[in-house]
Amino acid sequence: MTTSTSATARTPLSKERVFAAAIEIADVGGISALTMRSLAERLDVEPMSLYYHVANKAALLDGVAEVVVGEILVELGGAEGVEAGAARIEGADGGAPDGEVPGGGDWRATLRRRILTARSVLLRHPWAPALLTRPGAFGPSVAFYFDGVLGILLRGGFSHDLAHHAIHALGSRAIGFSQELFAPDDTSADVSEEVLAQMAEQLPNLMGMMQAIAHDDPDSNLGWCDDQSEFEFGIDVLLDGLEAARLRASA
Repeated sequence: MTTSTSATARTPLSKERVFAAAIEIADVGGISALTMRSLAERLDVEPMSLYYHVANKAALLDGVAEVVVGEILVELGGAEGVEAGAARIEGADGGAPDGEVPGGGDWRATLRRRILTARSVLLRHPWAPALLTRPGAFGPSVAFYFDGVLGILLRGGFSHDLAHHAIHALGSRAIGFSQELFAPDDTSADVSEEVLAQMAEQLPNLMGMMQAIAHDDPDSNLGWCDDQSEFEFGIDVLLDGLEAARLRASA
């Protein structure tokens, strides 16, 4: 055993160490590589030792999701995170006039920055979106993040009712990724030219689009078709549409 391994072994096992090691494993091999056995091996402990800190695999995954969202909050910055997540909302209607947020600026720009910051963290952990859509993943850090999203909307002139609609419209995009409607599996690459020709004849619009689009930057993806430019396009369309809805409601 090397000196560094011995030093690691002497470090008391903690929940924080367990989650940190789990993230390291997932960053290298994806979430499928994260098992209780692989985690125990990385920490150089017996698998049963892990259960003093996490009840089961589901609790491990929920905790890892919390840590990743905690990274997002840190990336946003301590002062911004506290202000956006827990600021007192001025006015009974929950908003400042003209779509502005405290300190000036358009609520759209403020929310866009927050969302793209979240996305930058998720791109470091491309396996994390799958965890954030699991039942039970809505922990304290996730709640704090979305409280910040709502704070931006309310201070930008949204009523609570319209802000609720906005959260539903944004969906997973509010925290930096888009869920795919469908995603072809790896076997789609093995489809014969004859089958492709038949599909092109029967599904001309869909196949025409598939042949026309291209994603040249796989590092910007958090899903099959979730590249950075498409994500930002979708966010901008949604934010512009929500601003139009806010103006209509306030007219």
